[in-house]
Amino acid sequence: MKKSYKIVAIVAVAAVIAAGGFFMVYRSSIGPVSSESNQITFNVAENTAPNTILDQLQEQGVIKSSFFSRLLMRQKNLSNIKAGVYILDSSWSSEEVLAYINDASNAESDEVLLTIPEGLWSKDIAAKIEELTNVSAQECLDLWNDEAFLREMIERYEFLDESILNDAYHVKLEGYLYPNSYFIYRNTDAREVTLRLLDGFDTVYQSLKADIEASDYTVHELVTFASVVQFESGNPEDMPIIASVFTNRFKAGMKMESSVTVCYALYDEFKNFQDCETNPDIESPYNTYLYEGLPVGPVNNPSIDALKAVLHPADTDYYYFISDVYGDHQLIPAKTYEEHLANVEKYLK
Repeated sequence: MKKSYKIVAIVAVAAVIAAGGFFMVYRSSIGPVSSESNQITFNVAENTAPNTILDQLQEQGVIKSSFFSRLLMRQKNLSNIKAGVYILDSSWSSEEVLAYINDASNAESDEVLLTIPEGLWSKDIAAKIEELTNVSAQECLDLWNDEAFLREMIERYEFLDESILNDAYHVKLEGYLYPNSYFIYRNTDAREVTLRLLDGFDTVYQSLKADIEASDYTVHELVTFASVVQFESGNPEDMPIIASVFTNRFKAGMKMESSVTVCYALYDEFKNFQDCETNPDIESPYNTYLYEGLPVGPVNNPSIDALKAVLHPADTDYYYFISDVYGDHQLIPAKTYEEHLANVEKYLK
């Protein structure tokens, strides 16, 4: 009996110690990230799950631990988080942060943060706008194809011309909705949002204007070329090499033969990169396996890095490249077709 009591006592003491240790870790993990004030702008998107918001708060350095903050959120009943843009501080505890974003009156006016990743298709940008505002995706797409509006924009922005009025385009402003982060009003209209995005492109255009004018490209050709480079790789270090490959192919009288232009030609039917590799014969003015030169228009909305890469391609004698899609996505260029086939066999089979 004494032995049994000793075992029970030991287990009880161990449980108390473990509970005490857990409590100490818990208290530390829901404390402030920093003792010094550091304000952080944080966007709570509509219909985002509370647990996802906690993960985002941890990623942005607002809280220490999303795991322990979940326990706190349930304990304190602080899961009714309101959408909006908040100015938070890393010197606040998790409880202070959660209490703050549970109160919609703490949101910064009626603004939300629209973040457009580089290389996104316009229809996906429209979907993001719909998620954050009262404007539907279809309203955006209709406006971006409206000839009267587009002619007004051509008059307003020097980087636009009648090249964008091509009826073959899926979205006529494709390429010019510049990828960046923008504060926009939740209650707005498609025109106002579009002007913000075009203003974003104009800022980049003005910074590159001298180089563009010194190049052999029109603005529309540059944006079209850059969109292909962007689609081929989101890595800025690879972009000048990719641009050099296509530049070398053009100089040699070769077709561009970029599989990403097939992706865009597929458009609504596009699911993954394998679709692009297996449909090189699809009839479309975007398909650079069938038609010489650049695709008929931009195939996404490229970054400044892609634009710079086309303006200043690397000096290479490469004519082919692949990306190690099954590995680390390393760019693997080749000088000859035989070398290219060997790379395909090694990395893509």
